Amino acid sequence: MLITNIGLLVGAESTGHEKLFLRGKDMNVIGLLPNAWLRVDDASGRFHSWGSMDDPTGDSDSCPHTNPGEAIVDAHGGYVFSSFCDSHTHLVYAGSREKEFIDKINGLSYEEIAKRGGGILNSADLLHATSEDELYEQAITRVNEIIAMGTGCVEIKSGYGLTVADELKMLRVIARIASSTPMKVKSTFLGAHAVGRAFVGRQGDYVDHVCKEMLPAIASEGLAEFVDVFCDEGFFTVEDTDKILTAAARYGLRPKIHANELAISGGVQVGVAHKALSVDHLERIGEDEIAILAESQTVATMLPGASFFLGMPYAPARKAIADGAIVALASDYNPGSSPSGNMRMVMSLGCIKMKLTPAQAINATTINGAYAMDESRDYGSIAPGKVANFYITKPMPSLDFYPYAYTTPLISRVYLQGKEIVG
Repeated sequence: MLITNIGLLVGAESTGHEKLFLRGKDMNVIGLLPNAWLRVDDASGRFHSWGSMDDPTGDSDSCPHTNPGEAIVDAHGGYVFSSFCDSHTHLVYAGSREKEFIDKINGLSYEEIAKRGGGILNSADLLHATSEDELYEQAITRVNEIIAMGTGCVEIKSGYGLTVADELKMLRVIARIASSTPMKVKSTFLGAHAVGRAFVGRQGDYVDHVCKEMLPAIASEGLAEFVDVFCDEGFFTVEDTDKILTAAARYGLRPKIHANELAISGGVQVGVAHKALSVDHLERIGEDEIAILAESQTVATMLPGASFFLGMPYAPARKAIADGAIVALASDYNPGSSPSGNMRMVMSLGCIKMKLTPAQAINATTINGAYAMDESRDYGSIAPGKVANFYITKPMPSLDFYPYAYTTPLISRVYLQGKEIVG
């Protein structure tokens, strides 16, 4: 397939120049090629080559001359972007929690709602009463929704089960999603999302249950690649987190943890100590946490959708980038604190509320998001050999217009593995 008349090719990398992640000043740089063409290898579903429409000379494999049987797609001046890589979601859940939305409007905090038995435990009750088939049907609707909004690689967490049977149910649904969609899906076990109702008042016993019962069951079915812990005030302690991550390492599960959403909790430190792929949320971090992240290869994954929905502080993305941390932005798609998987809105919030440049926000939602899932060798930019997950927009006056016009419907065609999904 050959795509011609691209107004601007965004996130293009040439072979041999690909980076697994960007940090510091490199986050200001994004490969841009105006008036471009892009070739996709149909057999592999991967990017083949790209170049300028202003330079049509050369052999047929590296210029916009057509090959026999090649499909031609005219972008009509629209922009082409590598698909979003959303490295933190909870999109497998049952029902919804709009009652808590009203509680928030009436002044209750996230912590107060949790203490009243709402929040995560409410979702666990709903999930327990929902069959695996129904849970899948609800979740695949959300999956198709985020695909249409430009996401091509996603991480999905468990954590609304909080029992062995229900955590397994969630992870099996995630596995079904991974096998039934062309979007890349990564699976994370989050049994330590909250203390299950059967263990209320016995947090230590629940931590033991996660380590001795849940982890072996998950590992025996090979249902997760990562492990997560909600290491924060009112949830799991640094000691709890260390114990769970140590146990998970015996099963080959790499950490991706929640940290510092509600308080400076020590979550960054314990995550980096365990070589976590990412530490996520970070609405409340100081100089020490930023310095630790800047010296590590642990991604600082920030979730502006949760800050927007809950009225919390926004994580200090600009300072973290300036100090050299690897910063990603993700949606936190979940029913309680960020009921949206719109990564374009996340990108725009990065610019509007976190004061990132458009290039920084795009890199944070693509290549660095892919790295936060250990998938940046195949996703997150447009480079020969990478999986051809991308989308075409309507024509725009500039790249800056994309995050600026944050509700204007601009995505016109979506491709995953080189095949048109939405158009």
